[in-house]
Amino acid sequence: MANIGILGASGFSGAELLRICAAHPTFDVVVATGDTQAGTAVADLYPNLAAQYPDLAYAHADPAAFAGCDVVFLCLPHGASQALVPELLGHVGHVVDLGADFRLTNAGLYPTWYGEPHAAPELLAEAVYGLPELFRAGLPGAGLVAVPGCYPTAAALALAPFLRAGVIEPGGIVVDAASGVSGAGRGPKPGTTFCAVDEDFSAYGLTGGTTDAPTGHRHTPEIEQAISTAADGSAFEATTGVSVLFTPHLAPMNRGILATCYAEPITDMDSAAALSVLADAYAGEPFIVVSERSPSTKATAGSNTAHLTARVDPRTGLLVVISAIDNLVKGASGQAVQCANIASGIDETTGLPTVGMYP
Repeated sequence: MANIGILGASGFSGAELLRICAAHPTFDVVVATGDTQAGTAVADLYPNLAAQYPDLAYAHADPAAFAGCDVVFLCLPHGASQALVPELLGHVGHVVDLGADFRLTNAGLYPTWYGEPHAAPELLAEAVYGLPELFRAGLPGAGLVAVPGCYPTAAALALAPFLRAGVIEPGGIVVDAASGVSGAGRGPKPGTTFCAVDEDFSAYGLTGGTTDAPTGHRHTPEIEQAISTAADGSAFEATTGVSVLFTPHLAPMNRGILATCYAEPITDMDSAAALSVLADAYAGEPFIVVSERSPSTKATAGSNTAHLTARVDPRTGLLVVISAIDNLVKGASGQAVQCANIASGIDETTGLPTVGMYP
């Protein structure tokens, strides 16, 4: 058995990790922290976990308590991991960070998009970006894994195959994506209460504003980085000048992301050819479904599977690629376990569901 620690286990992604680890044949959660819930039984905060964790209680975050763990997952707000990761590296087998602290390779982007300089820029080159279908080669044995954000996962899976194939313009890419409310986290916020979200659909993180997001949503540079990077981690010539206009939306549902991505082909391509690009890129991938069917978030609920399709509009000539994932599984905790599996040298599908819950 592998000893597992979870920092920030009281949030939605932490609770999802606990759920997934409960079904994992070799992962044994030995410590779970949640400072705002310290002393609270996991089963009291999340009754769905009571059968597997009847006696586990949330502890205060103390890096020393994780010494000797085989894998430590970090499910913390932005900025918190930067101080903790240096204390964990070398004392645990693998650190898998679900936050944004080590996703961007360019430290200079953090002040612009996250409002402050990076506290441990020397570790950015050490972190492996944890999107296995695109960057699997760097994951075996990785000491530090940066799990992608949910929106970047959906967008990169949709767009990267076309950029790598050199069949679309790298500039002028548009990503419109909608997320369920769980993507905003467990903490109460005025804009995510039931009365605010029910029967509503709204965009947020708009670019060009003067209030909360003058540069646009902070996942934008991560999307651009992910789709302009080759499988070996290098930039490649075909993606020089990648630019993405990303607009996120909040949908009145618990889980799921649906990303609709638009790009301009630079080769003669119809819908069948576009689907072939996806099918060829993801042939044999256990967590990718490529189909002519229009993806839906309901089909992915509770699973680590992404559903993809593509069309070329014969009137405008534009490529449309649609991606659906569960934001808490493939967009966060499931992908984190997939990365931990690969880093640990076990089959990446271990303990992970491929089939969604319906209805």
